[in-house]
This record gives sequence, C-alpha cells and structure tokens, in this order.
Amino acid sequence: MSKLFLVGTPIGNLDDISQRALTTLSEVDFIIAEDTRVSSKLLAHFDIKKPLVSSHKYSESRKSDSIINRILSGETAALITDAGMPCISDPGEIMARKCIDAGIEVVAIPGPVAAITALAISGLPTDKFIFEGFLPQNKSQRRKRLQELAELNCTIIFYESPHRFLECIADLKDIMGNRQASVSRELTKLYEQTIRGNLEYICSYFTENPPKGEIVITLDGAKPNEEQADIKELAKNALKLSQTGMKLSEACKISSKNTSFSKSDVYNYLIKHMEENHEQ
Repeated sequence: MSKLFLVGTPIGNLDDISQRALTTLSEVDFIIAEDTRVSSKLLAHFDIKKPLVSSHKYSESRKSDSIINRILSGETAALITDAGMPCISDPGEIMARKCIDAGIEVVAIPGPVAAITALAISGLPTDKFIFEGFLPQNKSQRRKRLQELAELNCTIIFYESPHRFLECIADLKDIMGNRQASVSRELTKLYEQTIRGNLEYICSYFTENPPKGEIVITLDGAKPNEEQADIKELAKNALKLSQTGMKLSEACKISSKNTSFSKSDVYNYLIKHMEENHEQ
C-alpha cells in the first residue's frame, strides 16, 4: 500500500538524523520538501538522490491534490520540512489530513522538535505543558492571547523571532507576572545557548545581549490555587492602601514586601480582576 511518511529532520546538528529517517528517504519514490534548496543540501550530505516536490505553507493546500493522486496511483512519498518534525509549526498538517481523508496511510518517522528539546533542558515542570507556538504578531492580539493563557497551571512553550523577542518578553512579564522562564536559542547548533531566570532577568540579559537565531521560550505556569488565594489577600490589602491616596503601584509594592510575590504580580492580579468586574 502506498504511504505518506512524515520524516523528522535535524534542527541544527546533522548527526541527529535517525537511521530510520535515512532509510525511508532513500526508499520512497519522491520527497515533498518545504524548500527544495534547503532540503537538497541535507539530501546531498547523505548522498540521497530522489525527485523533490516543493510544498510550503503558502502552496500546501493548492498542491496537495496532485501529490495525493500520485500516492494513490502507487507511489510512496516522504514529507520533510527545513528542520524538525513536519506539522509542528511547519507545513504538513494539511497534507497529512487530506491523505488520511483519502484513505492513505500516514506514518511518522520521529525526529527532533525544538519545543520538546527546550522543555527538557528548561528546569521547569515537564509533567504538564502546552505548546503555543508563535504568538500573534499584532501587539493587541498577542496580549489578548496571553491573557487567555495567564491562569494555566502548566508550563507553556512559545516560539519567537529575534526582532520581536524583547517585546514579547515585556508582554509576558506585564501580563503573566515575573515568572520563571527559560530561553533557548540555536538549539543543537554551534552557538547553542540557554538562559534561565525570571522574566525581569531575561529581559535585562537580552537587552544587553540582543538574541540571534531561532528562539524557544519556556514559561512556568500559573501559581497553584492556594497561592492564588494568598495573592488575593495581598491585592485586597493593596487596594485598601490605594484608597488612602497612595499610588496603586506603590501600594502593590508595600503589599508584596517580604512575600514570594512581586509588585507586578499583585498589580497585574488587581488590574485583571478590576477589568473582569467592569465587564460584568
């Protein structure tokens, strides 16, 4: 039976490719590539000579029918992206879904994934996590999405580009509070780097050392319910202080003193719940 193989490829270090991936790429009839120029270099390195068909995120839907017809006629195909596992913030989802709908068997040949690699070395909880991928480029849409994620009690993984990174970190700190985080860039490559600490430290570090390359942000989840109860009391106290004429920011600073919460934690909690009460 003809099949579509989703083949994971290295995210930087070519030694990370599996023997099963190499065997599959050598045996299929043709290879579907996100960028044939990038994939040609990878295949040439391993002396694999197969016909290439281009299919990226802008053409995947349009080209999928002709590719599926080739597979249904008896050919086998492998789908690869520029780096990593197809379908994970990369092309492949549409092709896989259409193949499944057409009765074609879809087989995954596992390979490196930047999100999971970064999570493993983050030092943050790995028992429960959500992969968010790239946040919206539009600032208001990004902040809205972060507000939706703010109360999740699990580790959250984001992808981000270097030129939006500092703005993203600032929004994370403003909406999520000064949480612990891990930032990994250029994973498996020569200049691989991971910086861990709270968001304030990370913002300070990368302001002085502008990031380059592909970036994964791993963020600690919301505090457990019992700690939320504690912050509620701190917020009430800050609100009382502010009603005496004190600035709200100063009231939050005093209220959070000698606690595990920062001024921003208390302030963001207050603002969020003020907005919710206003909407109701």
